[in-house]
Amino acid sequence: MIKVFKTDIDSLIQADLVKNSLLVKFPDFRIDFDRILRVEGTCFRAEEISVCLKEHGFTCIDLPIDLS
Repeated sequence: MIKVFKTDIDSLIQADLVKNSLLVKFPDFRIDFDRILRVEGTCFRAEEISVCLKEHGFTCIDLPIDLS
């Protein structure tokens, strides 16, 4: 499953912080950040990603794009 999110993260430092935090929670996932956040993994909900970003003070919107 691949999910794509629009976020309010605007710097590479912030993006790395969030990416590392997500990888701690989801170590087997592939996470890419290039203006949008792409998360590839098995059995996860968009809400789990949203909660992680909120913990760091950011927001995200799950974009309805099917990349599977």
